[in-house]
Amino acid sequence: MESDDLRTPLRRQLSAAVREHDRPAVSALRNALAALDNAEAVRPGEDFQPEVSQHIAGGVAGVGAAEVERRVLDVESQRALVRAEIESSLTAAMTYQQHGRRTRAAELRMGADVLAAVLNSTT
Repeated sequence: MESDDLRTPLRRQLSAAVREHDRPAVSALRNALAALDNAEAVRPGEDFQPEVSQHIAGGVAGVGAAEVERRVLDVESQRALVRAEIESSLTAAMTYQQHGRRTRAAELRMGADVLAAVLNSTT
C-alpha cells in the first residue's frame, strides 16, 4: 500500500470513532472502507477455468487456484469513491428527513461530515 493511500487516515479515524463510541462515524468510515475494498475486487476473466474439485461442491482444486489479483486504485479513484459515499449518505439523509426520520437523517449527515473531514485533511 502506498503512503498516500486513503485507507490509512480512514482507519485512523475509525479507531478513534470506535474508542469514542461514535456510531454514525463508525458506520460511515466502515462503509467507505468497504467501498474501496469492493472497487478493487475483480471478476475472473472468461478464460479463467480452474480445475473443479471432486471433493468439495463448488470448490476448485489446488491451493490458491481461485485467487485473482486485486485492482490497485490510485488516490484520485479512492477520493472519488469516498465522495460518492458522501453523496449517497446525503441523499439518503434527505429522504429520511422527508419521511420524518430526523434522527437517522442527522446521523447520516454526521457520517458524511466525518468522511468530508478525512478528504479535506488529506489534500
